[in-house]
Amino acid sequence: MQEDFTYSVTKSRRGLLTLAAGGALVTAVGAPRAFAQAGAVKLPKASDAVEPFSLSVPQSAIDDLKRRLQSTRWPDRETVSDWSQGAPLEKARALIAYWRDRYDVRKLEARVNAFPQYRTSIDGLGIHFIHARSKHGNALPVILTHGWPGSVVEFLQVINPLIDPTSHGGNAEDAFHVVIPSLPGYGFSDKPTESGWRLPRIANAWAQLMKRLGYDRYVAQGGDWGAGVTSWMAKQQPPGLVAIHLNLPILFPPPPPEPGGYSAEEQAVLAQMQRYSTDAFGYAAIQGTRPQTLGYGLADSPVGQATWIYEKFQGWTDNKGNPEEALSVDQMLDDITLYWLTDTAASSARLYYESFRRDFVRMPLELPVAISIFKGDMFTPPKVWGERTYSKLFYWNEVPKGGHFAALEQPELFVTELCKAFRQVR
Repeated sequence: MQEDFTYSVTKSRRGLLTLAAGGALVTAVGAPRAFAQAGAVKLPKASDAVEPFSLSVPQSAIDDLKRRLQSTRWPDRETVSDWSQGAPLEKARALIAYWRDRYDVRKLEARVNAFPQYRTSIDGLGIHFIHARSKHGNALPVILTHGWPGSVVEFLQVINPLIDPTSHGGNAEDAFHVVIPSLPGYGFSDKPTESGWRLPRIANAWAQLMKRLGYDRYVAQGGDWGAGVTSWMAKQQPPGLVAIHLNLPILFPPPPPEPGGYSAEEQAVLAQMQRYSTDAFGYAAIQGTRPQTLGYGLADSPVGQATWIYEKFQGWTDNKGNPEEALSVDQMLDDITLYWLTDTAASSARLYYESFRRDFVRMPLELPVAISIFKGDMFTPPKVWGERTYSKLFYWNEVPKGGHFAALEQPELFVTELCKAFRQVR
């Protein structure tokens, strides 16, 4: 694993004492009130104009994070030998030691700022987005939408291959103009201050965004909540949207055909769904019913925020038991750090409260639909469900590796899937 991530707790403590002795933490420890006020990135007010945005993390926020990580109070260890009770104590300690002593927030800042970013007000809410245009004149505009616990950092590795395929072994005919917004309440978008920001409203906002950017013909892509937003865009059929691509289609089982019932393949997927509902649904039940109460713990404790997400990287990526087999520690901490710096634990969870039961549902669509199933995902519906749900299903492929965070885990395969699918609608 990269850079010998799992080192001993003794070594971690020694390193922290050395750091503190060097003066790097003295100010943070001596001024808790100031850091309590300066622990999150502040966002500029958005207007109807499309205004450039650049991430600038205050050093005080970094110091505050270090101070909080230093003063962690740990629970006792789990009583099992696996992840069945959540993130194991030893794994959590190693992750936090790395975050505290070795992770570089400035590298995340530079990675995000490597691409043009903007904020604009849509439907009364400031929306952040990356907008990277291709040099190729025939490029197809695409809007990519992340989910939870994802963010725009999921897509950073795929932007250049999509906008500049000829520099990455591809063809100019497969080029895209790329738009990647942060969901409301996530990342550098504003947090809704009233209820009602459900998936249909977000889908409408995305259509307004593409219109504001001057795109009169485009496609959309998403997984997780992004699949929900993208599906609602297809249902609403805004002018200009010609097709969508999903890497986690919302394909709950339609009524079984008569006679014979569900096939063996369908039965296996039903078993996946049963395991999810009995063993892995707790996070969604909490976020869908009591996001505010959850938010107090996660907003105050970076360890709480980190392990809440880290467990999902373990459960939803294509790995053999440890998330580090699918993603580097820095990749996971980039996403975790973004949630921490923007204080979006509660606001991101509220999307479950708004939409999980009402809007994240099987939805027959009349717009052209393309599907890529990454076989390491937590849920891999069969093609027959897609055929019974999408009247214009024009592409279906099962990718042998990669999981829930497809663009982050397998960026090259993700780019290949988008190129192959949307090649048919250019």
